[in-house]
Amino acid sequence: MKNRSLAFWLFLTPVILGLGIVVVIPFIYGFIYSFTNWNGLTATEFLGFQNYINLFQEDEFMQSIWFTIKFAVVTVLLLNVFGMGLALIVTRNIKSNNLLRTVFFMPNLIGGLILGFIWQFIFISVFGDIANLTGIEGLNGWLSTTNTGFWGLVILTAWQMAGYIMIIYIAYLENIPKDLIEAAKIDGASSFQRFKNITFPLVAPAFTISMFLTLSMSFKIYDQNLSLTNGGPFNSTQMVSMEIVRTAFSDNQMAYAQAKAVIFFLIVAVVALTQVYYNKKREVEM
Repeated sequence: MKNRSLAFWLFLTPVILGLGIVVVIPFIYGFIYSFTNWNGLTATEFLGFQNYINLFQEDEFMQSIWFTIKFAVVTVLLLNVFGMGLALIVTRNIKSNNLLRTVFFMPNLIGGLILGFIWQFIFISVFGDIANLTGIEGLNGWLSTTNTGFWGLVILTAWQMAGYIMIIYIAYLENIPKDLIEAAKIDGASSFQRFKNITFPLVAPAFTISMFLTLSMSFKIYDQNLSLTNGGPFNSTQMVSMEIVRTAFSDNQMAYAQAKAVIFFLIVAVVALTQVYYNKKREVEM
């Protein structure tokens, strides 16, 4: 670091300042305010850990955490399976490779709010019409129950993000030496054996990256949740991000919401870093 040129530090300074002003300083202030009765403007009383004690006794907050954890687990599994599957398809020697890559990636370009309203129309109107034509009652009121609302959010997120995860896997799949695959074919290895013993170990770093991205994204999702279900019915599909925003701006409990945000940050950080540690360890073993 001592040997870095002046130009390096001049280019780096705006980034460091922006990160400090936008992220680090607000985080520190927010952490301090979480121990007070801050209302967004002033803090007149130091409450200690009372906000943290209250949030662990709040059923709605604990329910939103459990719902978010379930959503994250299912979404991470589906996104990595679909992402890898799409990457394997578009890295084959077929003429429509570039077209397929574009088609699979395009949903990621649509904003979360717009995407939520699009899928809300599909789940309510289109599914309702199909139910009337086929007599399948299970398609009626798709977003009116906790279970179907959960799967609606999973479907939306998988459809939106699978193409993005596909790009990460493509980058590693295309760097696999062709000689290894050809040698395995000559030795009589089946497609499954080649994938298990050659392809998957060599794309393990991509799996680590994808797991980290999908985990953090699944925990922090807000706009899709807002536009698709708005937390309904009866806040049963409300994720942690939405619950925190409502506590802050609907209930006007800024300090209490900040305490929830600190706990949420710790949960996401612990889960994400633990996942990275074990996946990195597994990469070495493979």
